[in-house]
Amino acid sequence: MPDDKALSRKLFVILGSGAVAGAAAVAAPEALRAEPVAAGHAKPASPRPTPPMEHAPTLKALGARPEAYAYLTGPEVAFVEAAVERLIPTDAHGPGAKEAGVAYYIDQQLAGRYGRGDTIYTQGPWGAGLPTQGYQLRYTPAEVYRLGIAATDAHAKTAYGKVFHLLDGAHQDVVLQGVESGAIVFEDVPAKTFFGMLLGDTVQGFFADPMYGGNRDKIGWKTIGFPGVGAVYLESVDKFNVPYDVAPVGIADEMQKSMAMQGGAPVEHVQTRLAGRARLRDIS
Repeated sequence: MPDDKALSRKLFVILGSGAVAGAAAVAAPEALRAEPVAAGHAKPASPRPTPPMEHAPTLKALGARPEAYAYLTGPEVAFVEAAVERLIPTDAHGPGAKEAGVAYYIDQQLAGRYGRGDTIYTQGPWGAGLPTQGYQLRYTPAEVYRLGIAATDAHAKTAYGKVFHLLDGAHQDVVLQGVESGAIVFEDVPAKTFFGMLLGDTVQGFFADPMYGGNRDKIGWKTIGFPGVGAVYLESVDKFNVPYDVAPVGIADEMQKSMAMQGGAPVEHVQTRLAGRARLRDIS
């Protein structure tokens, strides 16, 4: 992974991985959508008296929760932060993967369905397999990370007397190159498999919607000029040959908008509406 004067390492990873930032906004079911009241018409009375609802609590937007690691240990976090920063480093184009919170994104994925391997086959027999035959390991992705990090640290300590995250950038690159090529051999998991997971998850964490823990402050989107998940561009459809220069918006931003005042009446959060309907069922 040598630096290239014509193409920075960050852009090489972005372009080489075919990364195109994208996000799909999931529409709420019809029954959960707000019911607007036409101007000048009163809303039909409820068949049963509705108990007065207290003011809806202030809900934090998705992605605004404090970061609490759920799977990776402290030394593992240090390894991942160092590794992802070598894959997508801070450079003239902007902050890198460490500042974008990619390590936290990876941790959250490893603590969930992806890390548990809920959608992959991990039963035997286990063979080398062909690239076209899919995943061929007995280990879940979370286990691959744990074993891969330990093996990489062990190699770094043997070769350089320090664990990976304590090495300087040049030696970290040498180690990652060895893992990527398979020149460094791990005892439990293929080094190439571990590196492939790490690289793929790094790119995803750099570009995924911030609600998933990475792409902090929309760093990845700002790097490539992606506007985010906004789906309505009525103010811009008749503007031709004009750059669309806006601050990117994430899913959490859209949720905050849905909770804002519209027509003088607050739009309730989906969770608040569901809680209210549950209360109605209880008293029926």
